Amino acid sequence: MRLVSAAEMREIDRTAIEVFGIPSLTLMDRAGRAVAEAAAELAAPGGRVVVVCGAGNNGGDGYVAARLLRALGRDARVLALVPADRLSRDARAVRDQAQYAGVPIDDQGELLALDAGVGDVVVDALLGTGLARAPEGAFAAAIARIEAARSAGARVLAVDVPSGLSADTGRPLGPCVRADRTVTFAFQKRGLVLHPGPEWAGEVVVADIGIPPAAAARVPVGCELLDEIAARLLVPARAPDAHKGDAGRLLVVAGSPGKTGAAHLALTGALRGGAGLVTLSTRPEVLPLALAGRPEAMSHALPPGGALGRSDLQALLEAAKPMDAVVVGPGIPRGPETAELLRAFLERARLPAVLDADALNAIAESPGLLRGLPAPVVLTPHPGEMARLCGLSIADVQADRIGIAAAKAREWNAVVVLKGARTVVADPEAPPSVIPVGNPGLATGGTGDVLAGLTGALVAGHLAPGAAARAAAWVHGRAGDLAARRFGERGLIAGDLGEAIGAVWAEWRR
Repeated sequence: MRLVSAAEMREIDRTAIEVFGIPSLTLMDRAGRAVAEAAAELAAPGGRVVVVCGAGNNGGDGYVAARLLRALGRDARVLALVPADRLSRDARAVRDQAQYAGVPIDDQGELLALDAGVGDVVVDALLGTGLARAPEGAFAAAIARIEAARSAGARVLAVDVPSGLSADTGRPLGPCVRADRTVTFAFQKRGLVLHPGPEWAGEVVVADIGIPPAAAARVPVGCELLDEIAARLLVPARAPDAHKGDAGRLLVVAGSPGKTGAAHLALTGALRGGAGLVTLSTRPEVLPLALAGRPEAMSHALPPGGALGRSDLQALLEAAKPMDAVVVGPGIPRGPETAELLRAFLERARLPAVLDADALNAIAESPGLLRGLPAPVVLTPHPGEMARLCGLSIADVQADRIGIAAAKAREWNAVVVLKGARTVVADPEAPPSVIPVGNPGLATGGTGDVLAGLTGALVAGHLAPGAAARAAAWVHGRAGDLAARRFGERGLIAGDLGEAIGAVWAEWRR
């Protein structure tokens, strides 16, 4: 499913109008009709609808909705924040139509002083997707009055995006409307998916306003929302005559004293992810605890010692010889030679690799480590690790998750799985994907280790790294949702994900 930025949507609209000849007023009428239908559905039988209109197309959609609601016999009226002589051409035309149809239009800003409450609907048609700064003056005051009406029991319906919300990042730019439902047009907007956008948008309905697919196709896809159908198609069913070698051989380099659980959880993700053979390579003292309860996994003991360094290279290369892919990082003992070891191992093993946790921290200390590697790499950072990799603050990363992940995927020539609320998977060879599943219960120790193992299993099973990363992120999020149903978000722990991943495969018949 396409996930558009404000700039992409403007270009799609322009193409539909200028190239395909669809009148802009026709698109506005269709948008307003979708808003009117939603408002009628939200309002009580005798409830009033107050449409708060701004100056541009967003306001125009509101005027259309008010006219159509009035035609249905609803008590619909308009609070106009911008006088008629300052409206856009299309908005002025539909305002005149609404006025001719008998819609009361208040240019004095007094309608919200009415006691909008239970059964009533306030339609936010103030500001659209092009907003780039905080609402001020009368617009900020109107947003406050909309919130007051909502507190009094009125339902709030936002047009395209809630006024004050960035359509690209999902972050409020200042005062922001909190909607019960948002009707957005043609395509889902990034800001309605990326957190905290969903908290402000409420239920999101995507309304078809008749933009030709060919018009949208002329604008390059910048991002996708990975739905279940698309995720499922990434993972083929096994052939009836498949054997464990076909399912892939995965080496997991993980664990250290005090972090044996990281290795255990990575093995859990790998085994439940469907790898045919999984081998743990770690220090001898780690093996008993890491392998406890995991008789399906094999082991390869590294030489005794402390942090991973140059002396471990030959042992790791020996372990990697029969493998199809490798996971490195969960709970490894990192030291001053770890980055050098990691580079040498990746160069000489020539295997697709999933790098997580302290492998990422080693890369952050050696920025050139990823340059010119002979095999694909998948990086699975959380926002803190991504910040260290990029030399940015966590706030900077979170402010532009899609943009930063996509830019770094191209720069590093690696697949980047930026974990967090709405995980972003960026592929240097494809548009980034936003993963719409998962919940706050996954914010607990060890869930990232499970994801690393799961991703490695799919890579070892011969999926392309980008496809493996997208599928793994979706399955991991869905597994988290299934586990939260059973234990609650607060009670969810990383160990619950193994069984839940199996449940996802059962749902998919994989």
